[in-house]
Amino acid sequence: MTPRRSGDTSVGGLIRARRLLRGWSVRYAASRAGVSHATWSRIERGLQAADNRFMVADIAGALECSPADLVSTEVPAPDRVTKAARARVLGLRRALIDIDLSEAPAGAALPMVELSRGVALVDALHQACDYAGAARLLPGLLSDLHTETAGPDRYEALRLLCDATSNASSVLRSLGYPADAFLAAERCRDAADAAGDPVLQGHAAYILARAATACGSYQRGQTIAERAIDDLGRHIARPGGPEALGSLHLVAALASRCRERLDDSREWLDEAAELAQRTGETDTMGMFFGPTNVDIWRMSIEVDDGDPGRVVEIAQRTDPATIPAGVRQVFYYADTARALARIGGRDREAIRFLLTAERIAPQHVHTSAELAETTRALLDRSRRQAGGSELRGLSERMQVSS
Repeated sequence: MTPRRSGDTSVGGLIRARRLLRGWSVRYAASRAGVSHATWSRIERGLQAADNRFMVADIAGALECSPADLVSTEVPAPDRVTKAARARVLGLRRALIDIDLSEAPAGAALPMVELSRGVALVDALHQACDYAGAARLLPGLLSDLHTETAGPDRYEALRLLCDATSNASSVLRSLGYPADAFLAAERCRDAADAAGDPVLQGHAAYILARAATACGSYQRGQTIAERAIDDLGRHIARPGGPEALGSLHLVAALASRCRERLDDSREWLDEAAELAQRTGETDTMGMFFGPTNVDIWRMSIEVDDGDPGRVVEIAQRTDPATIPAGVRQVFYYADTARALARIGGRDREAIRFLLTAERIAPQHVHTSAELAETTRALLDRSRRQAGGSELRGLSERMQVSS
């Protein structure tokens, strides 16, 4: 008998629905994922937050689906701006399909100076986590840049196309559309290859590896990153080379951790940290590679690695304001909040960090499955302990209920 579709759109609810569709018991499904049946049961019932991306990946593998299937964004958007951002995804997807460099572009485009300004504006909107604003501008901008790749300013058009498609990939990934993010990353790679610039190719590989990892294709992400590290190593003296190389080390660390290769992950992080000491804080190609960003990446990996105390320790020595971009600052506050929520007696601090993350990047927070799960867990504890109005307000804005 097919189970009825549940209205529960929490991660636990989606896990339960998929398990029931398979006709599996909790014990059998948990054994496939390598987690205890008690843990699986608590996640399904909402008694344990499913905010650990690595455990969610293991559960998704057991259920023979992708992690994205368990953190569905197909729920009503919590605010008008987030709804507007998601509504732009179809147009952005179509634009990405259309800008095939193997096809001759048609029509006329805006002057290059205006296209350059457009890319700079999209970059600024992305850095501020204004995904709706960036998604509104990107389709027309991508089309015009595609047209200009056939003109006399071909190299500059390709360079700007790399920038625009990398922003498109990040926006789509943040909104919960990893497959579309991978398409955007492939277009970024195509533009970099056409330009023949090894640093642009390294940057494009970084974007592609991040998108592959977001899709749950960890081996693919690892392979892309490692090959690009080998290729870029021969061009390390070029401007932007060390920053692109360091960023590739970071995504290799994430992919290694997703594959449960902890020693490899730590080695990649350590190598990234050594490069960051040489480069200092940078904003090259919007990657913001440097000591601060390495620490923020380390926090993001550690928070899902079962050591919340280590995350808080790193947070105490890190100043997120060193990076002038909300798109990176938000991870510092969000991951610190997730870590504090797992440490007994520090819920008030966790709530404060969540609210700060929301103030910096509301669209990011309102579309994050991990933060929704953390908020749900905090809300449940808060109600048992007569919690405060700030958390209830946040949960309402995120449409989270315990």
